[in-house]
Amino acid sequence: MPLRDHFRPPLLKAASWEGFYGGWPMVIVQKLGQILPPRFVAEPRVHLGSQVEIDIAAFDTDDAGGRDRLISDSSGGLATAIWAPSTPSLAIETELPDCDEYEVRIYDMMRTRRLVAAIELVSPANKDRPEHRRIFVGKCAALLQQRVSVIIVDLVTTRDFSLYAELLAFLDQTDPALGSEPPTLYAAACRHRQTGRRQFLEMWHHPLELGRSLPRLPLWLADDYAVPLDLEESYEQTCRDLRLPALTQ
Repeated sequence: MPLRDHFRPPLLKAASWEGFYGGWPMVIVQKLGQILPPRFVAEPRVHLGSQVEIDIAAFDTDDAGGRDRLISDSSGGLATAIWAPSTPSLAIETELPDCDEYEVRIYDMMRTRRLVAAIELVSPANKDRPEHRRIFVGKCAALLQQRVSVIIVDLVTTRDFSLYAELLAFLDQTDPALGSEPPTLYAAACRHRQTGRRQFLEMWHHPLELGRSLPRLPLWLADDYAVPLDLEESYEQTCRDLRLPALTQ
């Protein structure tokens, strides 16, 4: 089944990209469950940025006397004087950027559930603003620094940015094969390994095209051990499960 454009009509009118992205991580987990050694476990994670809100009221007291009880002496004595902090040196009205997460994480259960690999599915919100791109790239860089292998899959056709190229720039590296205009649809496997005193950053980058099949990438679980991540297999299964029409344009 060839890669379809999930972010533009006519497919977008038939099915939402959110539905596809919500289901794909679980299908990847199911496929990995067939090939991962028993010591490893894969789990899906979906976080929709600022769309998920904490119910602050659940943590508030129901009456105005809650603050007074908080600072009073529980033994019935005099309350301690309230400490008043100074005026802040900077106060700016802003919203802290949040980030969508559609991912699969793989843990090594024999190493106290250590995170060893992450599969990141890029969403439109990961690419729409510079601050969102920095968050995504910074997250991937932090995982690599912790020797967690990372696979990035970018099918987003509505934002012309390559987070893979920005990740390399963040790490002060370049990939001559990308050229002056890096592909904005791609799948890439990345890992950081050490041999003796030498450290290596290794990448497997595959440009993607609408109408073409998705690649198979190495999912590194240890420095000397990888399993094949067949993106096409899980992509096809997700499309079938959601009964997506066979459209490529």
